[in-house]
Amino acid sequence: MKQSHLFTKTRREAPKDEVSKNAQLLIRGGFIHKEMAGVYSLLPLGVLVMNNIVAIIREEMNKIGGQEVFLTALQDKSVWEKTSRWSDKEVDIWFKTSLKNNTELGLGFTHEEPLTNLMRDHIRSFRDLPTYPYQIQTKFRNETRAKSGIMRGREFLMKDLYSFSKDVAEHEAFYEKVKSAYKNIFARVGLGDKTYLTYASGGSFSKYSHEFQTITSAGEDTIHVCEKCHVAVNDEIFAEVKKCPQCTATELHIEKAVEVGNIFSLGTRFSDALELTYLDQAGNKQAVVMGSYGIGPGRLLGTIVETLSDENGIVWPEEVAPFDIHLVSLDNGKVPVKETAERFYADLTANGASVLLDDRDARAGEKFTDSDLLGIPLRIVVSEKTMNEGVVELKNRKTGEVRKVPHHQVVDVSLSTGEDSEDTA
Repeated sequence: MKQSHLFTKTRREAPKDEVSKNAQLLIRGGFIHKEMAGVYSLLPLGVLVMNNIVAIIREEMNKIGGQEVFLTALQDKSVWEKTSRWSDKEVDIWFKTSLKNNTELGLGFTHEEPLTNLMRDHIRSFRDLPTYPYQIQTKFRNETRAKSGIMRGREFLMKDLYSFSKDVAEHEAFYEKVKSAYKNIFARVGLGDKTYLTYASGGSFSKYSHEFQTITSAGEDTIHVCEKCHVAVNDEIFAEVKKCPQCTATELHIEKAVEVGNIFSLGTRFSDALELTYLDQAGNKQAVVMGSYGIGPGRLLGTIVETLSDENGIVWPEEVAPFDIHLVSLDNGKVPVKETAERFYADLTANGASVLLDDRDARAGEKFTDSDLLGIPLRIVVSEKTMNEGVVELKNRKTGEVRKVPHHQVVDVSLSTGEDSEDTA
């Protein structure tokens, strides 16, 4: 991608009505556009980041046996009435609408009911279990307040996986696999050391459910952290247990955090209500044991920005960055500089790197400021000065380390992040 071809522009200031850091930086960088409170559109750079986050989630879900589906957003009232969750008294975040024939519909905020109903056509015998469908799909929630940027939206993307098992033991074995998969996801998006498996209320079906909470001052939740076990307890549960559930330590420290994922044991609540059963090996009818497992890719994107940005802009982890390399050409009309930058762009791209070439007619200071704001992991500068020295200048966005690399090593050093090549600075 050449930056001159991007229709989006960077901004010096964020909208005055935007108070969250994540939305301020994403809007300024041209990643998102604010439509209204709690509703954001993804622009080209935002789509690239979101696709990378989704790809990580999809890969980890597939590794544990997930099968991807894509369900409708429009919801059948009659299905939800079977679990009493159509009622606004039970669920106060519904968006509801009607067809022209006055049939009432809802916009899905989750999909336990419709998927359980769908699986009645596919689960009949113990041989059909276990199975683990998931989707990455838009959800709608009529939130009372939406002041946390893309971390709390009224329309947002969610990965929701549902497990269907023969019994509790089979369910619990998969539940542990999801825990591990979630830890992998948060590590890969750069939040592993800041994200804690957090004990939460288990409702009627288990002693605990589990949240994954990332420490950030922008968080709306309070957690009590046990550093020894790298787990936490949410405020509601800590009022009861007052200790770490794993090592029984009582010296836990308080942190503000944002919930980036959750996993629940559902027991047979939904399978009972919607009559999802199977015949066991003895020919007896049994209720399917269920679980649900959610991650919001958009909330994850916002949390990365809140947590990993600095005073100059965003600092994307390598696996989620919109591009691997930001190649900045300071040609000032000099043909050799421009041609050299174009050659590096072609060589790097041919060797598998994703590159954003800043070929705009702009001053060096503006280009460097924009580069810091966009947060691409590695910046390569080609200028008349570096040309005269026979080098390019490489800067690591995360560490700030600057290196000078001779032209013949640019591709190798850039693709290996410079760790294995000789530093000639």
